[in-house]
Amino acid sequence: MADTAITVEGVRKTYGGRPALDGLDLHVTRGTVHAVLGPNGAGKTTLVRILSTLLRPDSGRVRVAGHDVPADARAVRRRIGLLGQHAALDEQLDGRQNLEMFARLHHLGARHARVRATELLERFGLTGTGRRPVARYSGGMRRRLDLAASLITDPAVLFLDEPTTGLDPRGRAEVWASVRSLVDGGTTVLLTTQYLEEADQLAHRVAFVDRGRVVAGGTPEDLKSLTGGDRVDVVLRDADRLADAVAVLPLPGVTVDADRRLLSAPVTDRMAALSGVVRALEAAGVEAADIVLRRPTLDEVFLHLTGDAERHAEGGADRRAQEAA
Repeated sequence: MADTAITVEGVRKTYGGRPALDGLDLHVTRGTVHAVLGPNGAGKTTLVRILSTLLRPDSGRVRVAGHDVPADARAVRRRIGLLGQHAALDEQLDGRQNLEMFARLHHLGARHARVRATELLERFGLTGTGRRPVARYSGGMRRRLDLAASLITDPAVLFLDEPTTGLDPRGRAEVWASVRSLVDGGTTVLLTTQYLEEADQLAHRVAFVDRGRVVAGGTPEDLKSLTGGDRVDVVLRDADRLADAVAVLPLPGVTVDADRRLLSAPVTDRMAALSGVVRALEAAGVEAADIVLRRPTLDEVFLHLTGDAERHAEGGADRRAQEAA
């Protein structure tokens, strides 16, 4: 379809007979951020490597920016940018020198390389640091420069593979602002991340991947509804009153976290549920330290969809070895 920037249909990739991708399907709309989430070893990095022409799929259909990836890899490379998990910068060079070097590697002439470096330094707020060695950059500045380098050719599609890993909150916010600016300009972004807040902040749509397949997809709000919609959380002042509170709360499906003195339950009518909880606790003489109405987080969706943490710890170690092959 004309509005689709990335098409993945039935893609399979195995390492040593074990599947990293097992019939994965994904469609990404142009000019949006599409986040791919999943436990370690789910196949996210393998997917990015296939889409960016670094790996060939064993089977399935893959198209990026209007081109078939296995059949026309050179044309795909002219239309994409890739920001990997680790910065690909020369720390002894300054920011401008790094960008000019990458421009020359993309076969831009010397004059064009200088012009493009200037444009990107201005675009990412790095003009004042362009002559400073990268070794003296903060983590957020390095990542913004790395992002600028991935845009040398003004790609239509940009792959961001865990772009903010290891950054502090300020550095992460700087990268988020840069990504939003790119999408506002029409760039399509495929984002893999371990930070579910990052997907919630940036993504128009999210795909959860587990065992090499997409197990759920939709907008962040759509996915949050999978865990039962809105919830009310009640924190008690006295942990000894937890049983009393459970007995009087006018809500089904109450869960208890004794260590946090927390009661939680799904609700449909938010305001009616809140007022009902307050009245019930007051009538029973149970004192609450806090009562909150909230939407589920993507973290809760993640745990709901991907299940057993121990299984993923074991499977992740195996799959990481496969993806590194």
